[in-house]
Amino acid sequence: MDDDAAEELAGLVVPFLPSAEVAREDRWRSLEPVTEFLAGRYGRWACGWNWSVGEGDVDGGVVEVWCCSSDSVTTPDTTAPLVVEALQEWRGWLEDLAERFAALTPPGNTPVTSAGHWYWERACTRLVTVVAGRTQAESGWYGHCMQVLRWFLAYNDIDEGQAQEMVKNAVGGRFGSWIAPDVPVVDAVSSRFARGVGEIR
Repeated sequence: MDDDAAEELAGLVVPFLPSAEVAREDRWRSLEPVTEFLAGRYGRWACGWNWSVGEGDVDGGVVEVWCCSSDSVTTPDTTAPLVVEALQEWRGWLEDLAERFAALTPPGNTPVTSAGHWYWERACTRLVTVVAGRTQAESGWYGHCMQVLRWFLAYNDIDEGQAQEMVKNAVGGRFGSWIAPDVPVVDAVSSRFARGVGEIR
């Protein structure tokens, strides 16, 4: 998005923004009109625009430019460009993930044998590591980490229900808020993740 498009979008966002007083009093709902507008204009991916790091509007995201409605909302003219910047940051993260998914997907028709497990273990390890880094392993970071692992499985044509069960079994409460996972924990999760793929392929 170039500067002119960003400025235009900020102008369109202004009418949907709450006042600072409303944002503080109704933290969880005050930005719903903004999210609905962005999702209607760009698609569902835009719903993550304010998924900030740590204890923001939604726990455990990657967006650094936005804190939360009670702190980031000031005047509409000041807040609107911040919304656009946050949307761009979120979009950049999704594009980064898409590139990583393409790079980490095993070569076509790779059998999930003991050798083939390596591809899936490597993918899980790298995705967990990058999500922990981007979220700064702050409050609730593991929720997005599990989501990213499910997205990766979906990218590889694994059924949503199966993907959810596989990720749940792999992670199984091994991650916690405010704690970056150490190498043995990541290795254990990645090994379970690979075994889960092997059981359905």
